[in-house]
Amino acid sequence: MPDQPTPDQQSSGQPFTVLVVCTGNVCRSPLAEQLLLSALAKAPALAGEVVIHSAGTEAPVGAPMSPPSAAISVREGSNPEGHVARQITAEMVREADLILVATRGHRSDVARIVPRAARRLFTIREFGRFADAVLQSEPGIATSADDLRGLVDQAVALRGYLPAHDPELDDIIDPIGRSERTYERMAGELVPAVRAVAGLLFR
Repeated sequence: MPDQPTPDQQSSGQPFTVLVVCTGNVCRSPLAEQLLLSALAKAPALAGEVVIHSAGTEAPVGAPMSPPSAAISVREGSNPEGHVARQITAEMVREADLILVATRGHRSDVARIVPRAARRLFTIREFGRFADAVLQSEPGIATSADDLRGLVDQAVALRGYLPAHDPELDDIIDPIGRSERTYERMAGELVPAVRAVAGLLFR
């Protein structure tokens, strides 16, 4: 059976909140946030039920999205306009029903801020694999925040049961200050994983 929700999670009647985290909140996490928002916009049954936002562990607060990441966002059909970097806070972590991070290092950083958040804390690629596995069981389509929490519970229950893999496959490369080729590698790691997450949550 899935673990029971921890007391610091959102209770029934509250929006389902997704927090996406990377280092600076200018490349990876805003791109993932925008892709998820685009997918959510195509799920009218969840209108008003979901909040998606992002933050960084070492954010240059107020900085815009990096131009190469913004270009990738546009190419993928999302909207990068108006993004400004934010620093993660304990309140953001406590309020989130699902926390998606860029790397295993970020997962450790967030768990140190709010240790009880570890249950609902995944790298983006990790949760993407769990999402694919949950979909194989043909879960119901979510039409409420509580339905979405139930899907996360199903993913949590898979921890320790999926086949072993190279742990480095959980990470998304940091492209900041690097070549266009590195940004494309980042997109190649991030975009399919986010699509898998959205495919589970926002069908």
